[in-house]
Amino acid sequence: MVATLEKHVSRRRVLPLLGPAFVAAIAYVDPGNVAANLTAGARYGYLLVWVLVLANAMAVLVQYQSAKLGLVTGRTLPELLGERLRRRTRIAFWAQAEIVATATDLAEVIGGAIALHLLFGTPLLLGGVIVGVVSMLMLAVQNRHGQRRFESVIIALLVIITIGFVSGLVVSPPDAGDVVGGLVPRFAGTDSVLLATSMLGATVMPHAIYVHSALARDRHPQPPDRDGRVHLLRATRWDVVVALMVAGMVNIAMLLLAASSLQGVPGTDTIEGAHAAVTSALGPAIGITFAIGLLASGLASTSVGCYAGATIMQGLIHRRIPLLVRRVITMIPALILLGIGVDPTWALVISQVVLSFGIPFALVPLLRLTGEVDLMGADVNRRPVRWALTTIVVLVVMLNLGLVGLTLAGS
Repeated sequence: MVATLEKHVSRRRVLPLLGPAFVAAIAYVDPGNVAANLTAGARYGYLLVWVLVLANAMAVLVQYQSAKLGLVTGRTLPELLGERLRRRTRIAFWAQAEIVATATDLAEVIGGAIALHLLFGTPLLLGGVIVGVVSMLMLAVQNRHGQRRFESVIIALLVIITIGFVSGLVVSPPDAGDVVGGLVPRFAGTDSVLLATSMLGATVMPHAIYVHSALARDRHPQPPDRDGRVHLLRATRWDVVVALMVAGMVNIAMLLLAASSLQGVPGTDTIEGAHAAVTSALGPAIGITFAIGLLASGLASTSVGCYAGATIMQGLIHRRIPLLVRRVITMIPALILLGIGVDPTWALVISQVVLSFGIPFALVPLLRLTGEVDLMGADVNRRPVRWALTTIVVLVVMLNLGLVGLTLAGS
């Protein structure tokens, strides 16, 4: 009885602290994930399931480290880098981070435009404009009502995303034996490595690493004592684990749906083709649910991406542009691509490859900063955690170098 009461009290103390990780987790279920995961499942079946499982495990560790850095130091990852880097290096670092943020925004605006086209036949360019305008309204919610209301809106969209992409598996469940077989690490040529890199870039998101330190710091003031910080860090671990379990489930569901229902069907390596095939195979209700999930993904993730870009700019070059103005600027490349008729699904996949190359630039500083005793104090990372983070960095770099090598060799 006492133990049950203690658990109830503990839950009551932890639940109000949850939220920042769910906002960061939106980055892990954006339209770039949809394109990469559906393409991987349609082309290679269950071959690359292991990539998603591994990437999600990496993401849990990485996002917790980012949140911990913000909570313990009271500063964001970009702010800490801005304090340590010389001017030229700082500007160069900001430039690559902005490229990553632009690639993120590209995926999100294009994905939302595709969803509106699937649902209402809206022209892609007009759909991109609509997504941009709605995301401005969501950012206005944050400006006017604060982070908690913004978190509530994002979490509601995450629920819609989850229903949209998991519902198809209820109608067409995958073969358990094939899923287990997909957990064995392997590739099938250059294209599968490209897709694996895209999936990794879409799962361990650089801008999510930067922004999570800001989300956690802004939501939770630094506790005055050690016990308060321990409790806050424990709640943050639960926040990260639960949020990324949901995101991981959605990502794996996308790939399994494509592998079980779309493999070998012509045209299903595009989102439009996949939607048509899902509608034909599983019924119009599942097709509509799928498109609604994609739309929610684009709307939620484009707002979070804009917030991340503002965090990066403010921390590294000490400049602040109003979020709504930034929203207008960053959506221009996506609208240009939609206007000139670039294949939207391929643009999404390539954008995720760009994100993958940006991961080490976020991870290496995070590894070093969370390992500094003078900065982190009693919360400094112990050796096993430092080894795990180092392994993640090495794996990401090796995968990217392998992609370049295979591409140049023409394998």
